[in-house]
Amino acid sequence: MFHQNPNIFNILFEAIPEGVIIVNDKQTIIAANTSAEKMFGYSKDELMQQSLTILLPKKYKNHHSRYFNSFLEKKITRKIKHGSNLHGVTKEKKQFPVEIGLSPFNLNNETFVIALIIDISIRKENEKKIESLNLNLEKKIKQRTAQLNNTIKQLKELNFNYKEEINKRIEAENKIKAALQKEKELNELKTKFLSLVSHEFKTPLSGILTSTMLLNKYQLTEQQPKRDKHITTIANKVNYLNNILNDFLSIERLETNKITYTFTTFNLSKIVNEVVYNANLMLKNGQKISTPQNIDEFTLHQDEKILQLSLSNIIYNAIKYSPNNTTINLNVFKQHKNIVFEISDEGIGIPENDQKFIFNRYFRAENVLNEQGTGIGLNIVKSHLENIGGSITFKSKEHQGSVFTFKIPITSKL
Repeated sequence: MFHQNPNIFNILFEAIPEGVIIVNDKQTIIAANTSAEKMFGYSKDELMQQSLTILLPKKYKNHHSRYFNSFLEKKITRKIKHGSNLHGVTKEKKQFPVEIGLSPFNLNNETFVIALIIDISIRKENEKKIESLNLNLEKKIKQRTAQLNNTIKQLKELNFNYKEEINKRIEAENKIKAALQKEKELNELKTKFLSLVSHEFKTPLSGILTSTMLLNKYQLTEQQPKRDKHITTIANKVNYLNNILNDFLSIERLETNKITYTFTTFNLSKIVNEVVYNANLMLKNGQKISTPQNIDEFTLHQDEKILQLSLSNIIYNAIKYSPNNTTINLNVFKQHKNIVFEISDEGIGIPENDQKFIFNRYFRAENVLNEQGTGIGLNIVKSHLENIGGSITFKSKEHQGSVFTFKIPITSKL
């Protein structure tokens, strides 16, 4: 068919939808198809014998000859490359993006280059639209992300506030429970206090009433020893009640911070001798107190009455809760800037389960419930000692005895 119709190549040349331009080795246009004419806005007559540079942007014209010659030397077909940044120029000097494929060939000992040109303006516009859509999409994603982050932040704040509110409620509930527990403990203390007062006052008062009634029966002179016995009983009972009342007053002052401490300089042996002398009057049959030697050299600047109260209370307890024919040992020594008092006995001791409560107000161990006592002495001693910078501890074993140790600063820091 090709041999029968010699114009078949011209027909095919014109049928190619892409623009086709053929140039010689001088970059002179020698052929162009209809698609190229439409693409660049020139007629064939206007293109023939024109330099290829009329179809190039101005900025490429100066360097194009060098690129063209280099291409001819290599004589390598250059396929159409997508994404290349090439442009053509129309007759009206309007630039438009193109993709170009080049292929060199020889004919009648002359070199020519055929260029296949595709106008990609629509594609570029679509790419710009896609790019614009992508930018808008990215912008919207950023906005949505920011909104999402803000929402998450608000949710976290709400969650935090919710947790904080729960914590506040729990804290409030705990405070209410603590207050109720404290109220319950206070009511128990009041009940225990009333029971204690009733018991501790009733027994001495009964003794006083009995001794007073018996005094009226002993009116003869020779009955004076019996009268003296009952007078002594009354005095002791009154003194016991007075001590209880003083303990209650001490508690009230401690709770309301109405205690005023008086600090003076005194010799330790003076206090020890007074306490031991008074304690000797309370000793049971066969009991004795072992006192320390060489304490005359110890001089303190402290509250004398508080020291006497503390030492008396612990020694009296040792006597009270120890059987006949036992020894109460009092040891005194200096430790750094403190004076330490150690009182040990061979008494009934404190049950292990009760030891953690021994300094609690109104508490009495289970093995001394039948003995007279208020359960406030050690509580008062501990409070006073801590107020003047001291402390008190103990070790005890039931049926074997106890060791109470307290210390106070040699010189008060208050």
